[in-house]
Amino acid sequence: MTEPVTAPVKRVARVKPASLREAPTAKPTSRGAAPVTLKVEAAPTKVAELRIYHVTHVDNLASILKAGQLFADYAKPPVNVSSAGVRDARRTKTVDERVLSEDIGPRVVADYVPFYLSPNAHVWNSIRAGHDDPRLTLEALGYAASEFVLLVSTVKHAFEAATAQAAAAADAEVTDAADGSLGGFAVSDGDAVGLLTSFATDKAEAERMLKRLRADDESDAILGAEVLVADTFPFEQISLIGVANDKVRETVRGILASAGHKTKVAVYPPWFQATEDIAE
Repeated sequence: MTEPVTAPVKRVARVKPASLREAPTAKPTSRGAAPVTLKVEAAPTKVAELRIYHVTHVDNLASILKAGQLFADYAKPPVNVSSAGVRDARRTKTVDERVLSEDIGPRVVADYVPFYLSPNAHVWNSIRAGHDDPRLTLEALGYAASEFVLLVSTVKHAFEAATAQAAAAADAEVTDAADGSLGGFAVSDGDAVGLLTSFATDKAEAERMLKRLRADDESDAILGAEVLVADTFPFEQISLIGVANDKVRETVRGILASAGHKTKVAVYPPWFQATEDIAE
């Protein structure tokens, strides 16, 4: 079995949290276009309202739209972000012995589409800062953060996708969980391939874990945590695409228009700015 690949632990100076409780000040363009910012929203009061974030390169967006969904580890995207080592680790790390995949073996992390619980997640910050990180390909580290996009959904939609997966498994007479676990949904309380990471696959357990994690929205736990949705995640459940600047926004809008989608695209620079290392 491949040893899990984990990134070195780094302390970071906490910048002002890049949550939707604040909106950036945007300058008008030379053409006089109205500035585009994210709507100011209060912090969510329910677990289901928590936002989840999937990071991908803008060049992967067209293939996602063509398929109409995000895929787990099975498909190789045009721009591969995860290193070979971490892919191997995710293909061998069991999420829950009770939760079975279609080949009647325990589900592993690679069977799930990953989402972060914070736009400041550790792996994403490594890309933003250009840090060497064994979880990332050299290709990914060679791109500017502005060339990536954040696909945003909610825990509610992740639960709904899991329910749909369970229904499909039942129709196919596949046992997804031996004792009532969701099967199509899991939450990790840290890096999904970390040695000490725990998973919640039962809905009640997942909600309790999410409540604990959101108690500190900039803790190491939530910055490493993942929400996992089995196999696929429908693109129609993506409510917002966050981008770094107007140029990328126009590119993304063109890709969406070509595919017949009208998903909201918003410029939000703080999501693309790295936190700074501090000395121990």
